[in-house]
Formats: sequence, structure tokens, C-alpha cells
Amino acid sequence: MGVDFGLPHFDAELEELGLLAQTAGYAVAERVSCKRRAPDPALFVGSGKADEIRMLADATGASEVLFDQALSPAQQRNLERHLGRPVNDRTLLILEIFAQRAGSHEGKLQVELARLQYLSTRLVRRWSHLERQSGGIGMRGGPGETQIELDRRMIGEAIKRTRDRLEKVKRQRATQRRQRERREAFNISLVGYTNAGKSSLFNALVKARAYAADQLFATLDTTTRQLYLGEAQRSVSLSDTVGFIRDLPHGLVDAFAATLQEAADADLLLHVVDASNPGHLEQITSVLSVLREIGADEVPQLLVFNKLDAMDPATLPLSRVDTVELDGVSVPRIFVSARTGEGLPELRGLLAQRAMARDAAFAAETLASAASGDGSPEGPM
Repeated sequence: MGVDFGLPHFDAELEELGLLAQTAGYAVAERVSCKRRAPDPALFVGSGKADEIRMLADATGASEVLFDQALSPAQQRNLERHLGRPVNDRTLLILEIFAQRAGSHEGKLQVELARLQYLSTRLVRRWSHLERQSGGIGMRGGPGETQIELDRRMIGEAIKRTRDRLEKVKRQRATQRRQRERREAFNISLVGYTNAGKSSLFNALVKARAYAADQLFATLDTTTRQLYLGEAQRSVSLSDTVGFIRDLPHGLVDAFAATLQEAADADLLLHVVDASNPGHLEQITSVLSVLREIGADEVPQLLVFNKLDAMDPATLPLSRVDTVELDGVSVPRIFVSARTGEGLPELRGLLAQRAMARDAAFAAETLASAASGDGSPEGPM
């Protein structure tokens, strides 16, 4: 179910929500959309449309209703009562996928934190049947504390424990980054909309075997490998990161701050774009929005238009390498195909140029520092 409020990027066909649902393991029975000026405070869609959804769900045998927009706890509760079946929104759907896909200890902690934060706002909806007085022997809260208050306290404590454990992981990552910086590493992070082909490009460049599939959020955990650039006679550090998506839940942006920090601390971002997707311009906008949220919008970018082999022949570019405006800044763009390898030698050449320019700048800074007496080696004792 999607509601068009006249805002840009509305997906009239609900294609992305359908892909999310399929990725989470659902079978889509029907798609419904409507237009409104503003959300209905009680039912989000209004009683008439809610009746229509209920009848359609009954006719198709749908066991659950998914909304493309975020619902308030009250709207979710009212809709479930009205429709007589579970109702979930885009936020929970993304959380479900992340919970299924997280592989590393850090990824699982991040998903758990986001899930707990989401759940804490849904206590009234999830456990309204437990709103009873439950004090007495063995209950922490003592006489007079309701079950829902106990649940809220337990979730609050779980959130604190998970945050503490994530903070420890974040410190470990910071230590690893400092070690790379001491080795004068040139750090490159792959970023982009989910399913743009980042992992496929990563595998093609470093001959790795990171999981890559034609589905949303195939990669959740950051993978880092060394990429040797013969033109620069040196290796660089290349990281594959989680894909971005429109309306990414803020809880997930916050929870994944440690993983996304790889992008914020990079020397160069390879912004991978699915060139064959008709909505790739909107996807670029969504990625730039998340980069601003995590403080990575000032990192230099190189636009990599992937899936050249899947593009409509009528839209193929005249030149494989050009320059475009991105947020008012001229950014190099290159067209490649991670699947066929077309354009990858040129991409490696561009990366080598960036690495050599950075090495030259680093050498100049070192010389200037030595000339001024800062950090110059001590003479013999």
C-alpha cells in the first residue's frame, strides 16, 4: 500500500516495496495506491480506503498488509484493528531484511539496536493486552508498576547494553583505521543505492568472493581488501559497504554509524550507480542525502555508472569517461560493467591517478614539515 502525498519520488507501481517484500520472504498478493493531501491521523489512509484494503485482503487471502511509508504506533494499531490482520511499514520491512542478512557480530549488534529502538515506540501496540497491574513478589517494579512499564524498562536496559557493545566495536574499528593511516594507506569506499552492483564491482576489482546477488541489501557487513594498482606501483584499501535506500530509517542510519564510518573516513568514494535503472537520478539523490547524514558529503567522489551491458542501446554514452555536476561540484564519471569487465581498466587508471596525486601531496607535506623543523628526525646523541 502506497499513498501519494504529492511529494517527489513516489513509486506509483510500488516496485521497490514489492522487491523489499520479496527479499524479506513475502509473496505479494496485490498492490494498492491512492492520493491524499495529508495522512489521516487515525488510519493514515482514511476509513473508506481502509475498507477497500480489508475487502481486497479478504478476497486475495493476504495475511499481512505492508505500507510504503512509516506509520505511527497509533495508526498501526488502529489499522490492525480495522483490517483484522497484522500491518507493518517500510521501516519494519527493512529491519526484517537486515536481521536476516547480518552476518558479522557488529552487523547483528547494529540490527538489534535498531530493532529495539523501533520496538520501544511500539510497546503500546505490541503489548496492549498486557497493560495490567503486575506488582508483587518477584517483580522488580514492586506493587503498582504495570507490565508495559516493566517491558519499557527491560527494552531500555537492552538498548543500553547493545549501545555499549557497539561502542566497543566502534573503538576497535577506529584503532584499525589509525593503523591503516600510519601505513599511509589510500582508502576507497564503495557507496551507492542498494542493488547498484557494488559487491559485483568489488569482486571484479579485487578478485574477491564477497556475496553478490541481484537483490536488495545483499551486502550488510563492510568488507575490506587490498587492490593493487600497477600504474601507481602500489596497493590501496578498498571497502564494500551496505547499500543505501530511499527513506532509510533513521534508527538504521544511527545504528550503522560504525560501519558507515568507513565511508566518512575514506580518501575517495566510488559512488556506484545502476545506469540501467530509469530512476537512477532519484537514487543518486537518496545516496547523497545519507552521505550528508553521516558526514561523508565532503569526501571526494567518483561516479561509477555500472551495468553498462544492461543499458538501452539508445541511451549509451558517447564517451565512457566524462564529468557531471553533483551538488554543484564537478565530479568525474565513468561507465563500466562489473559483469563483462568493460571500462574496468579505465577505472583502475583513474584510481591510480588519484592515489599518485595523494602520494605527491603527502610527500610535499612531509618535506614542508621537515623544512620547518616539525617532526624532523633527531640527530645522533
